Amino acid sequence: MRGLIVREPYASMIVKGLKVWEIRRRRTNVRGEIYIVSRGYVLGKVELVDVLGPFTVEELLNYEEKHRVSYEDLESYAKGSKLYAWVFERAKEFEKPLKVSIPKGAQIWVRLDKFEEQI
Repeated sequence: MRGLIVREPYASMIVKGLKVWEIRRRRTNVRGEIYIVSRGYVLGKVELVDVLGPFTVEELLNYEEKHRVSYEDLESYAKGSKLYAWVFERAKEFEKPLKVSIPKGAQIWVRLDKFEEQI
């Protein structure tokens, strides 16, 4: 099982279904059910169904209701590069977040196999 590491407040918005695009600098070939991890907790799960792009920051402004990121934050994150939208569906927030340990150096994905029975 894979957990996608996402900063707050975006992680909470994703599991509540308020943010259906996660903006990243790279594509991913991962599809299917993934877990959203933030601050050492699994907050919920979503289905990663597609990757769109590449987009310029200006193009992404047309979809702010999907990604919920300000122009300034997009511009700072992009550093002149194009960006991709990882598309989520079927968000589910857990009633009680599950504590997990994130290995040092993990920036995008964390393996959650040893926590499978708890999720």
